[in-house]
Amino acid sequence: MIEGFEAGAVIADKGHDADCLADTMVESGAEVVIPPKRNRKVQRSCDKHLYRERNAVERFFCKLKHFRRVATRYDTLLANFMGFVKLAAIAIWIKKLNRHHALALECC
Repeated sequence: MIEGFEAGAVIADKGHDADCLADTMVESGAEVVIPPKRNRKVQRSCDKHLYRERNAVERFFCKLKHFRRVATRYDTLLANFMGFVKLAAIAIWIKKLNRHHALALECC
């Protein structure tokens, strides 16, 4: 699945801790950000600060799934589906901006 994609780093959970996957990532020039399993014979280091970013991405996808049209994928055409995903992302972004703006006003 990752072949053909260029990335500076690939972040995944422990379930994807496999040597073949890590080797493929290193060959493509990406940094491997996967915490090693406890039973791994050779423990690999992991950038803990970068791994924390994974949580923000997962929470964003969870928020996207609150939009029923995205979660059930009613649209048959990819262009229509991606258009609604973009609209949902914009709605999430605006809601976050409004929340931060309201907090800033309360502080003053």
